[in-house]
Amino acid sequence: MKVIRVRQRFPRPREEDVARAVRRELARLNLGSRLGPGARVCLTAGSRGIVDIVLILSQAVAYLKELGAEPFLVAAMGGHGGGTVAGQRRVLESLGITEEAVGAKVLIGEEAVPIGETPAGQTVYCDAYAAQADAILVVNRVKMHTSFRGDLESGLFKMMVVGLGKEPGARSFHRLGWRGMASSLVSMGQCFLERMPVVGGLAVLENGYKETAGVYALAPEEMEERERELQAEAKRLLPRLPVHEIDLLVVDEIGKDISGTGMDSNVIGRRRNDGEPDFYPPRIKRIVVLGLSRATAGNGYGIGLADFTTARAVKMLDREATYANALASGFPAKAMIPMTLKDDREAIEAALRSLGGRADGLVRIRNTSRLDVIEMSPDLAPRLRPDVDYEVLGGPYELSFDQEGRLRPLDFAEPGDKP
Repeated sequence: MKVIRVRQRFPRPREEDVARAVRRELARLNLGSRLGPGARVCLTAGSRGIVDIVLILSQAVAYLKELGAEPFLVAAMGGHGGGTVAGQRRVLESLGITEEAVGAKVLIGEEAVPIGETPAGQTVYCDAYAAQADAILVVNRVKMHTSFRGDLESGLFKMMVVGLGKEPGARSFHRLGWRGMASSLVSMGQCFLERMPVVGGLAVLENGYKETAGVYALAPEEMEERERELQAEAKRLLPRLPVHEIDLLVVDEIGKDISGTGMDSNVIGRRRNDGEPDFYPPRIKRIVVLGLSRATAGNGYGIGLADFTTARAVKMLDREATYANALASGFPAKAMIPMTLKDDREAIEAALRSLGGRADGLVRIRNTSRLDVIEMSPDLAPRLRPDVDYEVLGGPYELSFDQEGRLRPLDFAEPGDKP
């Protein structure tokens, strides 16, 4: 199969000085008047691969120390990491979040305590360590959710309800299903804000190049309204595939650091939620997943969105962590292992055979968070969406495999482009 290398150009707002932005925004919260001397302040450390998360957390920790507070971090990732202390620690360490890196203790536990109920009777939970803090500063990226649609999706409210809720909170939320999650996130988040000492949040936006587009401090009383605005901007910045109809999508890696479902459902047009149609476009006939990211620590949740995979990817799976994630989310199909082939070559060939022996519309990506440089069939060029801004970097050339049948790395055109 011949492909060309293409660079897509996305909107690129960028925060040039992230450390300065964190301090500038925290100053807006007037925390000095909200925190007493020696106040123990809990910050949230999640499982997502937020590009500047270590810098953001370390600057927030330093700022709080300067105010005389005693900051600490908790593992706030719902049921990720298998819900165990060891699993959560592995996830955080893979993201570079350690006590040495952020300058504060990182407390990792399995226990969550119920803190209240919504008017509809939904129980809201909080990490046991966070529940003992004098104050909580919620830190998370704002982005589109992979399982439901709403004005608030994946951001500070979800970090409170699911991240700090640990495994019980994740179960309580996800058992509502895709309809219930969209309608209940606000009420559950408001319950958390009313019952817990949240002094504010740091919301992060990223652009389509895995760069920090902005950092925003949100006071508790403005958190819902401001997050709605940031959610709309995150949707605008979401990188997308350049065509609406694809025969075969080859994905080099999936992982929890990339998306909550390993590969972003908003990018691939598949969710496989019970009783709900998939998103379109794009409409993709076959998806091949070649491997897992290192930072996902074996959690292959989302591999069930693919049609074919490799023995290498399956070997990388931590089934306990993957299944725990799937059971907590309520979507077990996303953890089901696809047809598994010996290597990359055989997986791609099997997908082609299932399509009748050829695929005029092939697209290859590194992962769903990095779509600026891709490979695709030359025949797709005339079928690109009219709004796509792109340039051809090279080709056509044959897809290249090494002696072990592994697809050669998707090279980025400039050294500075590599994530």
